[in-house]
Amino acid sequence: MGVLIGILITFLVVVLVLWLVNRLPLDGRTKQIAQVIVIIIGIVSLLRHLAVF
Repeated sequence: MGVLIGILITFLVVVLVLWLVNRLPLDGRTKQIAQVIVIIIGIVSLLRHLAVF
């Protein structure tokens, strides 16, 4: 049950950070790079919760 809660919290944090990145007044290229970085960090975090790493 703890793994499921960790995955849910990670997913919610990633969605929140992506929303905040979209709200920042950045140009398109910088915003896209920030989104990719957030998604990669989110995927790594999810894989850690699933005990892959």
